[in-house]
Amino acid sequence: MEADIRNILIISSKEYLPLYKKLLGSGDKLGLEIDYLIQEEPLGIAHAILIGSSFLQDSPATLILGDNLFFGENLNQKLTKSNLNFNRSTIFSYEVKDPNRYGVVSYDSENKVIDIEEKPTNPKSNAAVTGLYFYDENVVEKAKMLNPSERGELEITDLNNIYIKEGLMDVEQMGPGSAWFDTGTFESLHEASAFIRSMQSRQLLKIGCPEETAWRKNWINDEELYKLALPTIKSGYGSYLLSLLGK
Repeated sequence: MEADIRNILIISSKEYLPLYKKLLGSGDKLGLEIDYLIQEEPLGIAHAILIGSSFLQDSPATLILGDNLFFGENLNQKLTKSNLNFNRSTIFSYEVKDPNRYGVVSYDSENKVIDIEEKPTNPKSNAAVTGLYFYDENVVEKAKMLNPSERGELEITDLNNIYIKEGLMDVEQMGPGSAWFDTGTFESLHEASAFIRSMQSRQLLKIGCPEETAWRKNWINDEELYKLALPTIKSGYGSYLLSLLGK
C-alpha cells in the first residue's frame, strides 16, 4: 500500500488462506482489490510467481514475504521509486551480523552487484537480501526458466541471479535507522513485537496501519475511516483511527 499498490494477491496454504479472507475480505473497505490463491505444497518463494501468473498478466510485480516487517525513515519513497522502476527490478538489502543465514549480495570494486549467494559459509559481504522484491513484466517467463534446487524448491535467489546476469537488477540498501525483521521464529517474532511496542509507546503513530494508509492516500474518505474505527474502539486501535479525524 505504501508503494501505491492496490491490486494484491495473497498466496498461502489451504489451512491458513481462509483466515486471511476472513480478516481482509475483498479489500474494498480499504480501497483495494484482494485476490487469493492456494499454494498446495511449499515449493519455494519463486513458485509463487508461477501461481500468480494469471493474476499478473505480464505486468510488473512486487513480492513480499508475509513474515517480514520493514520500518524506516524514507522507506515510503524508496518503495514508490522501486515500484515505478518498470524497466528494471529491485531488491532490498540490510546489513546483518550473521549473513551466513541469508542470501548475501556480492559487489565488485565499483560497488556493482555481481551475485547473490544463498547462506554462504564465507560471506563476501554483510548485505542480506530481505523478503521484498520488485520485478519487471518478464518475471513470470524468467520464473519458468528455474529448475528445482536440491531441496526441491524454486529458489528466489536463482531468479534474482538471472536478473543480475542480465544487468537488470538494482539493490536498494536499507540504511541506518531502518529496521528489518524476518519473523520466521518465535524469538524474531518477539523481537519485532518488542520493537513495535517501543516505537508506538514513544510516538503518536501505529506501525502497519492499513486503514490510515488508505485514508491518507484518499482511497477511502473520512466517513469510511470512521466506520472502520467503530468495531475496534475498545481495543484502542479504533480510538487511534478516530484521532486521525480529530475525534
